[in-house]
Amino acid sequence: MFSKSCEYGIKALIYIANHSIKDTRVNIPNVADAIGSPTAFTAKILQRLVRGGIVNSKKGPKGGFAITKKKIPLITLKEIVTIMDGDNVYNGCGLGLKKCNDDKPCPLHKNFNPVRDKLTIMLEKTTLKDLSDQLDDEHIFLK
Repeated sequence: MFSKSCEYGIKALIYIANHSIKDTRVNIPNVADAIGSPTAFTAKILQRLVRGGIVNSKKGPKGGFAITKKKIPLITLKEIVTIMDGDNVYNGCGLGLKKCNDDKPCPLHKNFNPVRDKLTIMLEKTTLKDLSDQLDDEHIFLK
């Protein structure tokens, strides 16, 4: 459903948010290890999330990545997915066709639209805090 970059981005943000709530910054190797992602790939993902305005990065010995505590409950999955994958998941054709619409539908169109609408609602309602809070449950994992 989402690109690998987006999946890792969501997992990285959950991990960073969980540490940011505890006033702790994390570095790239920490994040990569926690989410099971290659370090270089994780660095590129985090760079994209910094540019997207979700994550703050600070260089130096006390540096690392963090998210402002006040922002954590305001960041939605939809915002993250849009930064990582664009808005195609909310607007695109289920078969990836460019010209699919209500007037010229693909064979999947009627069945896919309600699913896509429910997905969009779930992404809009789910916040980073909702997901981060679940990490304290020993049965919830990121890799």
